Amino acid sequence: MMTSLGTIAECLKKSRRVVLSGHVMPDGDCLGSVAALGLGLLKLGKEVTLASPDPLPELYRFLPGADRFLIGEQALKRDYDTFVVLDSSVPDRLGMLKELLFRDLVVCIIDHHVGKHDFGHHVYVDPEAAATGEIIQDLLDLLQVPPQVEIASCLYTAIVTDTGSFRYQNTTPLTHRRVARLMDEGVDAARLNVLLFEQKSLLHLRVLQAALQTLDLTPCGRVAWMSVTRETLDSLGAQEEHTDGLIDYVRSLRGVEVALLFREIVPGRWKVGLRSRGQVDVQRVASQFNGGGHLRAAGAVVEGEGGVITKRVVEAVLKVMQEE
Repeated sequence: MMTSLGTIAECLKKSRRVVLSGHVMPDGDCLGSVAALGLGLLKLGKEVTLASPDPLPELYRFLPGADRFLIGEQALKRDYDTFVVLDSSVPDRLGMLKELLFRDLVVCIIDHHVGKHDFGHHVYVDPEAAATGEIIQDLLDLLQVPPQVEIASCLYTAIVTDTGSFRYQNTTPLTHRRVARLMDEGVDAARLNVLLFEQKSLLHLRVLQAALQTLDLTPCGRVAWMSVTRETLDSLGAQEEHTDGLIDYVRSLRGVEVALLFREIVPGRWKVGLRSRGQVDVQRVASQFNGGGHLRAAGAVVEGEGGVITKRVVEAVLKVMQEE
């Protein structure tokens, strides 16, 4: 049952030892939200552990609080009374930190993704929020955490990355008002945008070069996709983080309504990203493969042979497009 954000705020006020974590393969919203809330709780005198199932991508290591994160098993070695799950809609996306759900802890879930959130004591989900960072901004207000530029920078990172620099349709007037407040608190937006969007490693461009060789479209030209195999990443010495943003190149094709990116996590296991430019609900597609997300952005993890998975997902997209 959904609880109010105020209820979660009261829960956190009563807590003493808190662990916060986002999902596997963390992105800007995930890490920015965890860092912002963690730094805020430290201000309130709580014993706080910032955790992540996977290592932080190099792109986000500039975040205030990034050096505080414990990765995987490291976070399991401590005792806590409260576990806050951020930006994650299913337990499996917690990776090995899922083990914390079996401890005698109060579990709070804060998310903006539609999905299964039945594994927490207190659950707050707002699918209208452009990013989990927006919800954390409201939560910090309820907690009466004094504004500071470090927290504001984490929140800005969360919001700007999940809105695609405010280009995606999840951006609302309220989103801009929230960001204006963050800038009033001292956020250097120009600097953060350079760090996030204008500095690519050579490896990232090598992966893009390889992915572009796989670019394909349906005969109607409305669905397009690229693939990155595990073999390609290994041969280049690249990591998952070097695939960030690849789907935007597919999405930018004129006439394409749905963009897909197939990335092989391990042999035979693929992460499928889906993005919609128009009215196509890609969350409906992702749900058919036990995934989730939003109307315009969703994802799923699918096991099988790459070509077969591509065919299945593309057919599912075309069917949803026809129905809608």
